[in-house]
Amino acid sequence: MKPIITIDVGGTTIKHALFDESKQVLTNKSAVATPKNLATFYTVIENVVKRYDRTKIAGVALSIPGAVNQQTGIIGGISALPYIHNFPIEAALEKRLNLPVSMENDANCAALAEINSGMAVNMQNIVMLVIGTGVGGAVVINRQLVHGQHLLGGEFGMMLGQTDQRLSLVGTAVRMAQHYNQAYKTNYTGKEILQMAQDGDATAQKYALKLYDNLARAIFNLQFVVDPEAFIIGGGVSGNQDFINNLNKAAQRLVQRVADIKLVPKIIPAYYHNDANLIGAALNFKVKKAVLI
Repeated sequence: MKPIITIDVGGTTIKHALFDESKQVLTNKSAVATPKNLATFYTVIENVVKRYDRTKIAGVALSIPGAVNQQTGIIGGISALPYIHNFPIEAALEKRLNLPVSMENDANCAALAEINSGMAVNMQNIVMLVIGTGVGGAVVINRQLVHGQHLLGGEFGMMLGQTDQRLSLVGTAVRMAQHYNQAYKTNYTGKEILQMAQDGDATAQKYALKLYDNLARAIFNLQFVVDPEAFIIGGGVSGNQDFINNLNKAAQRLVQRVADIKLVPKIIPAYYHNDANLIGAALNFKVKKAVLI
């Protein structure tokens, strides 16, 4: 059984690894900064593949943002990477790499990993929120991904919050840091501001509270739309237990304030944390290109 090169394309970083299907493990994990244009993007992907002997590789699996049409190989919708959209990018990559290529939305990949062998292995209905540069998501009903009529199922980052701002602009640590740094002429990362808030800094707490409240509001609304067994949080923040605890507290406060039905959403971190997208992309390749493995 040949291994799969699996690549997670994010708004800030492209992570990649080799997935061994027989052992269900990732090896050779590494990362590079996400390019600003398509030409450099192609070069980055080609350089990843050049690390391996093509004859010993089943193919390349991509976890990627946007509304991925797996029949046409075209990515619709919008994302932090406008240059990947609205043309046959899968076919272009297959031609350049001389290997089979599969693509699936990044949050859908994370959900596939968690359903297959992660936190949702014994669940039927879940909502996945992947929090990175933006907010991605996936809806799973009866253990099947809900892609939607326009392939926009789970695009929670497009949900409107207060003052008609999209959740992706107010629901991530990356965006929180941008707002903080603009206001105070600083250069903190989101991780640093969250830690400052945890350590008692009043200004950082104000910004962190807004982040948690925006996410909690989205989760509250989705609970009454999908009614899942759990909300599984993916992305870099999933490994931060303080983040998960604070998000749970924000959801509890919201339920106590506004709901007649005192149902508190169950919010848990992804089992695979930041590796969920890589594993899910490989699992998607296995299904889409099964004959090649």
